[in-house]
Amino acid sequence: MLQKTFTIQTNGPRLYEFTDQIAQWVQGNGLVNLFVQHSSASLLIQENADRDVRSDLTAFFDRLVPPATHPSMSYLTHLYEGADDMPAHIKAALLPTFLTIPLHEGQLALGTWQGIYLVEHRAAPYQRRVFASVLRDQLPAHL
Repeated sequence: MLQKTFTIQTNGPRLYEFTDQIAQWVQGNGLVNLFVQHSSASLLIQENADRDVRSDLTAFFDRLVPPATHPSMSYLTHLYEGADDMPAHIKAALLPTFLTIPLHEGQLALGTWQGIYLVEHRAAPYQRRVFASVLRDQLPAHL
């Protein structure tokens, strides 16, 4: 099994594409598993052709889960790290924190317009870690 930790520098809430980093690292046939090691960030496979998709998704999730200072969020009690802390945990609970992507002949089996993204839910800059494992196909080629 091949394993590596990728570090993604963030600077506020948005989608950060890191498809190329994964694509340069993977090889062979099998599966690549990605897991974000933070409770206030997520992972997504999403369109990478039009930047508006990323900004619209960020705007949607901000509207769905506004900061703790918004009147609709007055029930929140976990406010130790600021108004975006608990909302970031809620967004991470709604979105995936791990992904599994097939590998075929050393290539990620993504669709034409798909990319791999870390979704940052916090306002402050962070260095986010994504742990990756490649599970290689162990079957003989003739099967």
